[in-house]
Amino acid sequence: MPRISPFFAVLAGAMFMVSNATADILIMPSGEPQVIQKKEQPSRGMDMNSVLNRHGEPEIRHSTVGDPPITRWDYDGFSVIFEGRFVIHTVVRSTQTSSTTVHP
Repeated sequence: MPRISPFFAVLAGAMFMVSNATADILIMPSGEPQVIQKKEQPSRGMDMNSVLNRHGEPEIRHSTVGDPPITRWDYDGFSVIFEGRFVIHTVVRSTQTSSTTVHP
């Protein structure tokens, strides 16, 4: 029977410990970054089809760049950043922060 390396065992264990999280959104209203959370925004790990089903067609689909492939979709008030087909970040424009909870 093949032996599993300790590195692989630790890596596999760490992957199973990752939990679901709401989207953390970075904004810079006064030059200082703040992390905010909005429940209605796409969250990390959602796939492109889920974002389309929930928010509809984006105003702008930017071309995919780089390796790994990074794509940005712009909606009214926020942008969604994908790595491959999964959300890695949601960025909200500072004018959309009035109804959000700010976490220091």
